[in-house]
Amino acid sequence: MKNKCWPLWPWLFVAALTACTVTLPPAPPAARAPGPPAAPPAVVRERPTPIVPRDIDISANCQRTEEDGFREDAHMQVVSNDVRSLSWKLWVGRRGSCHFDLAEFRQVRKTPHIELRAIDDSGCTLMVWQDPRRVTLAHAHCEQHCTPGIYEQAWPVLFNPRSGTCAQIR
Repeated sequence: MKNKCWPLWPWLFVAALTACTVTLPPAPPAARAPGPPAAPPAVVRERPTPIVPRDIDISANCQRTEEDGFREDAHMQVVSNDVRSLSWKLWVGRRGSCHFDLAEFRQVRKTPHIELRAIDDSGCTLMVWQDPRRVTLAHAHCEQHCTPGIYEQAWPVLFNPRSGTCAQIR
């Protein structure tokens, strides 16, 4: 008598094997050499694009009031990267203002950007650089030149390099 289940048994065997799972114990921790822990892998960061050195010659005057109440009144004259005059006041709405005047700074760098440092050694720095669309006058670490609590909202002023007026920011 012939077994009629014979053709099914290989399939039942395969089904039984696939239903079984094998759990292996966790691998033992790798042996480590004594000493300081290994450094984490290095994070690759993009380097900022360097400022292209440009001769800056501008007689700038920017007076503007934004919809949010931010105002600026900035005057600056630069000849061959020498700052000849600078007066800049900005207001952050009605909350306060910042004021910068050339008499309070000395120029310490001409290229790749212009840099002025406060003569009181407070660390306040003004920087001027030019890209194809604008000349930027910015500040860093100048909280003492501002009303308390507004420094984080005190933005740079942007000049049109051709006309010296306020640059379009949109």
